Amino acid sequence: MTRSLLQGQRRAGVLLHPTSLPGPWEAGVLGTDAHRFLDWLREGGFRLWQMLPVGPVGESLSPYQMSSAFAGNPRLIDPGSAPVDSWLPAGQGAGGGSWEARRALLHEAWLGFCSGANPRERAAFEEYWRGQRSWLLPFALFREARRRHGEAGWWTWPAAVRHRQPDAMAALLKEAAAGIREIAFEQWVFDRQWRALRARAGQHGIELLGDLPIYVDLDSADVWWHRRLFRVDADGRPEAVAGVPPDYFSAEGQLWGNPLYDWEAMRADGFRWWVDRVRAQLRWFDWLRIDHFRGLEAYWQVPGGAGSARDGSWQPAPGAELLHALGTACGGQPFLAEDLGTITPEVHALRRRFGLPGMLIAQFAFDGSADNPYLPANQIADAVIYSGTHDNDTVVGWYRSLEPGAREYVHRVLRAGADDMPGALLRSVWQSRAEVAIFPLQDLLALGPEARMNTPGTLTGNWTWRFSWRQVPASLAPDCRRHGLEAGRLAPETGLTQGLAEPAAQTVPVSRV
Repeated sequence: MTRSLLQGQRRAGVLLHPTSLPGPWEAGVLGTDAHRFLDWLREGGFRLWQMLPVGPVGESLSPYQMSSAFAGNPRLIDPGSAPVDSWLPAGQGAGGGSWEARRALLHEAWLGFCSGANPRERAAFEEYWRGQRSWLLPFALFREARRRHGEAGWWTWPAAVRHRQPDAMAALLKEAAAGIREIAFEQWVFDRQWRALRARAGQHGIELLGDLPIYVDLDSADVWWHRRLFRVDADGRPEAVAGVPPDYFSAEGQLWGNPLYDWEAMRADGFRWWVDRVRAQLRWFDWLRIDHFRGLEAYWQVPGGAGSARDGSWQPAPGAELLHALGTACGGQPFLAEDLGTITPEVHALRRRFGLPGMLIAQFAFDGSADNPYLPANQIADAVIYSGTHDNDTVVGWYRSLEPGAREYVHRVLRAGADDMPGALLRSVWQSRAEVAIFPLQDLLALGPEARMNTPGTLTGNWTWRFSWRQVPASLAPDCRRHGLEAGRLAPETGLTQGLAEPAAQTVPVSRV
């Protein structure tokens, strides 16, 4: 059987980025609370845990602005969990403090590893270094070069380093050998903690759904090292950048600024970079959501230096060739297509040709159009339905923001009153004919706009939301299990442990605003 998210089995999942987990650090990590969340998912009958991209982020904390398409985010490493805790003095990794404090602990763990690791641990690290060297060495060199040049963009570095001249690379390898090994050590630790989490998920019958941004950052190891695969000039500046055209929501469109791919160069070597990228992500995830899937059929090209996305034009992309190459390399199509927005028949045809599910958003159903594809009556089976995404307000926040007339329309469609919101919309997601239903945890907890993960077009206040176990009613997992049973989405297993959540503080019932 070839790999496909569409399996003819109705199931449900939860969208929660690991940074939103509780815990003693300034953001969630791959430790005790991550494993406890898996236990809670199992109790609730969920079979998928969806996350945002897990690569290394910058000061914006945006998981869609990563310095590598292959590396893991060291901010997710838990110093209090194996194997890090074995190389730190007892209690030192217990928690508390900033990312800077945790980074200092990771350095201490590296020193402890160098002086005290046993032969089996050393052999495991060396095996990882050899196996991942094709992307790990460029990433480590990038990190070290960036540190040496004041964290400036690589296109501003001295020409010899910017162009990766052999003498400059040899000198960097020699001078930064210890730092390069330490960066490799961080990635090895991330990989070990992640694979422990995935193993626990597998024991619970839970699959992990990751996120694959269609583009990468200009200031990334990928563009620096594989410049020929991107539309950048001799100095590393973009000849053309990505975005989307003007629409109802934005008169100027959206100017993302990511460098575009040189698709001819990609095609010439059989899309090797894409194949390697997807294989790397499948070490951690069972499935991958392709962000901005429509860009694989045609993409909006904006000239480099343009001040507005208005100046762009649609250009064809070799999506069918790419998906064929990925399917051949990965034994199927382990993808979910993010096909939201204004989507052409050609994009739908590409998705269907390769058997990929698309996305439905319950909040988008209520524009008054009888042919709205998100209306419960119009939803399709080969799709994943969401109550909302990381870019939407929570269901509670969305409902509160509606004008009275719009609220009345929601009530008529859902056959519910104001006292049954957001529960009525969540039940419509459970009961949808879409094969997979996914709920942001914020919606299951009936939280308001204060729990929103991201507001597109804003630069502050995003990506920092976290939940507390005290917000989770003891009744929530059994309630979700009941909804899953009624909707035919329950995992085929019995004997689940009850009462994993702590007693809740006063919370808003899920069926009410």
